[in-house]
Amino acid sequence: MSENNGTVRTHPSTVTVEIFDQSYRLRGEDSEYINRLAAIVDGKMRLVASQGKTVDSLRVAVLAALNIADELARAEERLDELRGNLTEARSSIHNRASSLNGLLDSLLTEDRRIG
Repeated sequence: MSENNGTVRTHPSTVTVEIFDQSYRLRGEDSEYINRLAAIVDGKMRLVASQGKTVDSLRVAVLAALNIADELARAEERLDELRGNLTEARSSIHNRASSLNGLLDSLLTEDRRIG
């Protein structure tokens, strides 16, 4: 581990993963994360292979990559939608708070005149 500007960094390590019956040596800082990613890719490739008639691993890999890209694009669209909803909710809360603040000011002003 090395420290740079107050952040601790780990040195990349080599991890061997198996994807679609092929071994790959990969480098990264988080071996568990790399293994999770490899499992996702392996699972997608096996799903594509089980649904198709091709045994060409390159074709299976491309189709699996397209499936993963589709999932990513849909997740990004959903995230954008949620961000929009959050922005609308914040705006609504801000408007309500401003209205309540105005009402409170009016009540306090009126109370001072009466009192």
